[in-house]
Amino acid sequence: MEKALTTIGFDADDTLWHNERFFQLTQAHFAELLADHADRDHLLDRLLAAEKRNIRHYGYGIKGFILSMIETAIEVTEDRVPASVIRQLVEAGQDMLAHPIELLPHAREAIEAVADTHRVILITKGDLIDQERKLAQSGLGELFDEVEIVSEKAPQTYREIFARHGEGADTAMMVGNSMRSDVVAPIEAGCWGVYVPHGLVWEIEKAETPTDNPRYKELQNLGGLADLVRQLS
Repeated sequence: MEKALTTIGFDADDTLWHNERFFQLTQAHFAELLADHADRDHLLDRLLAAEKRNIRHYGYGIKGFILSMIETAIEVTEDRVPASVIRQLVEAGQDMLAHPIELLPHAREAIEAVADTHRVILITKGDLIDQERKLAQSGLGELFDEVEIVSEKAPQTYREIFARHGEGADTAMMVGNSMRSDVVAPIEAGCWGVYVPHGLVWEIEKAETPTDNPRYKELQNLGGLADLVRQLS
């Protein structure tokens, strides 16, 4: 017999507020700055490769992204990148870190709709200081029973979080926009995984959709979450 849903985890970036579009705007600026040294597609391929290499060193987030851009700029210019370009990349990162938070549609209402009947947890990965800043500016922090800022969203991460703050993964749901981190990994842990597409997806976060898994659910937006939760509770 299927156990009832008791605990709901929410992703943050591009689930509750905008995030990826600022990375893509900065990438476009990066391509313009290095246009004399590499064509856009080649440059962005090199940047993606650097980001993948550097996750284990810098983790996820803006700081690692900026360091990966600087590394790529040094590589494609064969150590001749102008200091002015490095300065502009650093300034772009500072702008990203100071950008105001813009909530996505239905974000607050979705959390409020389920918070009275279920335990709600924010589960996000990235730079600790930046994620704390975004949560504080979002005005959503008071709605969560717990907040977990993790270095990686692996199946074991979810098992540990939902054991610590709930009745285990099999009574938990994770809601997010990343197929790899917010859907596939939770399902592998034993949770329900609810995919809420955002439109802009970082290449590293893409994964095959587990459509044949009974614990996979998809919503057009967070406005449908309350009804789904009622069905599973």
